[in-house]
Amino acid sequence: MIIVTGATGQLGRDVVERLLARVPADRIGVSVRNPEKADALRARGVRVRRGDFTDPASLAHAFEGVEQLLLVSTDTTGAPAVSAHRAAIDAAVAAGARRVVYTSHMGVNPDSPFVPMPDHAATEQALQESGIACTSLRNGFYAASAVMMLGNALETGRLVAPEDGPVSWTAHADLAEAAAIVLADAGRFEGPTPALTGERALDLADVAALASRLTGRRIERVVVGDEEFRDALVAQGAPEHQADLLLGLHRASRKGEFAAVDPTLGSLLGHAPTPLEDVLRAAVGQEAPPVR
Repeated sequence: MIIVTGATGQLGRDVVERLLARVPADRIGVSVRNPEKADALRARGVRVRRGDFTDPASLAHAFEGVEQLLLVSTDTTGAPAVSAHRAAIDAAVAAGARRVVYTSHMGVNPDSPFVPMPDHAATEQALQESGIACTSLRNGFYAASAVMMLGNALETGRLVAPEDGPVSWTAHADLAEAAAIVLADAGRFEGPTPALTGERALDLADVAALASRLTGRRIERVVVGDEEFRDALVAQGAPEHQADLLLGLHRASRKGEFAAVDPTLGSLLGHAPTPLEDVLRAAVGQEAPPVR
């Protein structure tokens, strides 16, 4: 059985949808904190069980019969994230899993200023130390984050952020499809994958230019200092840890940590990855042109 954690989140839910097109529903299980949120999957024949990374007994039940586990990284950071991932790995080993597939990141780096990257590095190390067969999907940076960074620029005409660098923005849907392909083919990839990215790396000036073209309104890219950016976020009500997280993202991007472009994702999918322009077009309410 293939067990997917975090199956009520965007990536996990998308992976399950794509797995259902490849394997029978009775070969798929999900481990979720709130099973009621997965009732629609249960109705389609997917096994739904409660699994909480802080409750080992729940994981033993949720992972029963597991052959492959897709460990979707948590939305926490720091020690709690690594502890949660280690708990899932330990439970998978105890349940007799043959392989753990982990949603890592292209920018995995123990020394990165962007906090999730050291977390991914620590989790990959824990996988290697566990002795279980494992695959780390080094996913490109979610294109949805570029939409988030636009913020209110569509209204103000100004995309304000610190100095940044190019990022290989990658669509959730493409990464979910890739994960489903890897899970359905148990022999695909051992250890970390190459970076699973889009075909271009774009910085925020490029994002502003794309948004300008799509909306017909000029959006200016405005560079501000790191501390000015952080102070403005806190003044607007953002928690300090969130402000630090976003600042770390910009510091890492300008070091080139998310700039790599690799053809592996397109090869897996059998077609070109979704360009950022299509993701932005959908976000601003304009349909993508038909594929010709």
